[in-house]
Formats: sequence, structure tokens, C-alpha cells
Amino acid sequence: MALRLPGGIIDHPMANPVQARQVVAELPDQDATMALEKIAEWLESLNQADGFKVDRRYECVDLLDGAARRHQQELTQEYLTTPRVQKFQENRLWNAAFGYYKELGEAYVRCIKECVGGFDGASAAERVLPAIVARALRALAMQLKWTLLRYGLVERRIWTHLALLYRFAEDKGLSEKAIGIYPVPHPKTTVKREFLKTLMLPASSLDGLTPVKQQIAERTVAHFAESFLLSTEAEGCTHSFDLAAPRPPARLVSGAAESGLLYFGAGKALAGLDRLTKQVAARGGVTHDYGLGTNYHKDEVIPVLRHLAQYWSDSPPARGSERRPTATRITVVPGADQVFGMLNPSATVSTGDFSGNPTAESWIVENVSDSGCGAIVPPQKIDWVKVGALIGMKSEISEYLGIGVIRRITRDAHQQRRVGIQVLTKTAVPITISKANTMSALNFDLREETAILLTVKPDARGEVEVLLREGIFNGRDGLEMTLQRRNYRLEPLRTLEAGDDFYWARFKVTQHAE
Repeated sequence: MALRLPGGIIDHPMANPVQARQVVAELPDQDATMALEKIAEWLESLNQADGFKVDRRYECVDLLDGAARRHQQELTQEYLTTPRVQKFQENRLWNAAFGYYKELGEAYVRCIKECVGGFDGASAAERVLPAIVARALRALAMQLKWTLLRYGLVERRIWTHLALLYRFAEDKGLSEKAIGIYPVPHPKTTVKREFLKTLMLPASSLDGLTPVKQQIAERTVAHFAESFLLSTEAEGCTHSFDLAAPRPPARLVSGAAESGLLYFGAGKALAGLDRLTKQVAARGGVTHDYGLGTNYHKDEVIPVLRHLAQYWSDSPPARGSERRPTATRITVVPGADQVFGMLNPSATVSTGDFSGNPTAESWIVENVSDSGCGAIVPPQKIDWVKVGALIGMKSEISEYLGIGVIRRITRDAHQQRRVGIQVLTKTAVPITISKANTMSALNFDLREETAILLTVKPDARGEVEVLLREGIFNGRDGLEMTLQRRNYRLEPLRTLEAGDDFYWARFKVTQHAE
């Protein structure tokens, strides 16, 4: 706690503008994580310090907020692009980001409280009050974002503060006032827009996206925020939020509208999302000026835009089949290298020998359906579990190796991770693939490689699905498949999924090669 010394001087380093600038100048320049940790510490000390005039407190928070901007961007990039990060390092990155935004939000909330309370300097700070409220909302949105990046359970505090801030802005007539929340080149915004951006994140079902795709989704939400709809009437909306009893936004059920709730939805953004999807497909991707922070290829962006279009619509995707409760264990190995390394191409099916495999993990399956299962994941030193990860798996009662993909991750109130797994096949059929004679060797030189036949028999159209390692197939040229010592010609039809380390495609069996 800062002390007010005789003569009105506050015993806190940042009370003096010169010393405050010195604090910022001494921040670590080359270590984004350490810099954010230090900034969070200074914000915490400000939040605990009494005696500051409101305008001076805001100036200090603004100074630290500005100093953090480059570091938070660098830390986010590191968090999203570092594969198979050690758990302690992931914890440090996450805690630095989340801790910073939590202290920043509390700092702006204290500025608001003191401004409303008529503290010294309140009249000078009142001119920027709308921007302070918008910044507080944005800090809450970033706490929500980082919670979702870890597939965590959002603290009730976040919903409560979100409701309080918006109610305050409405009562003061500040919610729709255009403001420059940060200096140019940042575009103008409104409190209402910042509020809607925050609500649309959980409404976009981000637990079914990888962290990188969550980042694309979050920036897409920001891109379309001006077009979102907020109303006291349910018409045209897809979700509701209760300002009086804050909790996560709820999707509307037909005929379930209630008085006293706020309703929101994509509004005109849904049509804009469709136009953007077509533009990205035509251009081959998006560039830095789109607002994603970097350039992305269309194959990264379009699946996210389609995901958002589904969950922003009136009819979100329905579960394909009913889940049935169970209690059993499965042994799991991560990634294509492990999965393909367990295959014996000369065998009819793969039994999946997990004995002695140091990467094998035991998960508890709590429900099953015709197409997948839900499991509880124990904590591990290496945090490889992510949406889109390929896994090999074998239940206690199965003789054969199955193949699955993690589709959804959540955390419960006890911080246990739960995953939803799509089962591609319950019985991995190993095959050998090689370059077909008619293929060009100019840019594609595939010798014999092991792959997995996901459909044991061709369907009525003579089509099969095959799982291959990433990087061994160009998606265009035909292959020869060897199955049980017989050779078949495969012509590629379409890619079903291109994962980080695997390629799932549909082929037509066009001829039997003798």
C-alpha cells in the first residue's frame, strides 16, 4: 500500500511521472514473458495503493498498458506456435498473459469506481471515462480468450464484471458513444461493441477449435463486431445474457424468450461472413491488414469461417448420435509418428502393441456414441493434447488398434480435462501405398509408405477413405495400394482433413493392378 507523506506526496514509485517512465524504461526488452510479469506486478501494486488522484492513477495504468502491447503480441505468438510445449513453460506463458489482463482489468475498474466516487482528480478523468470502461471490457474479453485457449472453465467473476460494466455504461448513457479506445491507428469503437465482442466468443463454440484457429476466430469476431445485434427483444437473435444474474450466454430455444434479458446474435455479420469466405477462397488467404495480426493461407482461415457460420446461425450443428454413459479405460498414443510406427503392413489388421511404449497414456472413457467417445485426460508433463490431434487407441476389451481425432476439449470445475474423440476406425487396417506408374516424378517421389485403410470395403461408388502421414502425398496424383498382397489403383477425389501430421482423404478404386 502506498503511503501519503506530509505535503501530499505519495510513497509509490509511479506517483512521480519521471519515475513512472523510468519503471517502463527498465522493463525487460527481449523477454516478453518476463516483461508482462513485471508489468502485472506494477499494476497489482497500483491496485493496492491508495492516495493517487484518479487522473494520475489512469495515466499510470495507461502507461503500463501501452508498454505491454508489443510484449503481449509476442507472447501470444509464442504460445500459439510452440509445438508440444513443456507443461511448466505453457503454465508460465499462460499465467503471464492471464495475470496481466486480470490486473489490467482491475486497474481500470478501480479508476471507474474512484471517478464515480468523486475522488480527487475525478473531474479530469471523467472526460475519458467511456474509454476506461471500454478498456476494462476489453481486458475482461482477453481473460475470457485466454481461458478458452486453455479450454478452461470461465470464472463467474468475469460474467459478473461484464454485466456490471455494461449496466454502468447504459445508466450513464455511454454505451453507444464512439470513442478512440487507444491512439491511432486503432479504429474507434463503442462500449456496446466491446461488450458484444466478449459475448460472441463463447457463442462461437471455440472449444472445438485449435488455439491457432481460436485466434483466427477471435480476430474475426472483432472484425465483424460493428454488425452484431444486441436487443431487449429475442427476434433475430440466437443467444441471451442475463445482466441481473450473470452466467455464460445461453443459446435461445424456440419459444423460450424471457423478459429482462439481453438478446444478441450475429445479425448482419452472418451475411458478411459468407462474403468474406468467398473472398478468402478467391484470394488464397488473408493478409496482415485484415486484422488477424499475421498472414494466413485460405486452408487455415476458411474452416474457421465455416465453423463460425454454423454457430452464428439459427440452427447450430446437432450431435450426430446419442451418447451413452460408460466407465472403461483406453490406452492412447499421440500423433501420426506413434500411430504409424505401431503398424505392421503385412498384417490384416493392427493389434496395437502398447507394451513398453513410453508415450502411452491411460484415459477414462465416460461416454460413447456410434461415432466417438468422451474421455477424462490425466495431467501429463508434455501437454500434447489439442483439438485436431490424431491418436491411436485401444480399449480394455478390444484386440485391435483404433484411430481417432480429438474434436473438443473442456475443463470442469475441478480442472479435469475432458475430450470428445471422433473415432475414424475401430480397427486399423494397414496398407502399403506407392507411386503409380503414370504419376509425374517431377515434384512427387513416393516410394513405399505405410498408410491406414479406414473403410474396409469400397462403397457403392467404389470409394474408400485412407489416412496417410502428412507430407507424403500431394493430394492430386494417383497411388497404388497393396492390401493382403493384392494391388489396387487409387485416384484421389477430395481431402477430408489435413491435420498437423496426417492427411485424411477419399479415393476411388479405379482398377486392380496385376
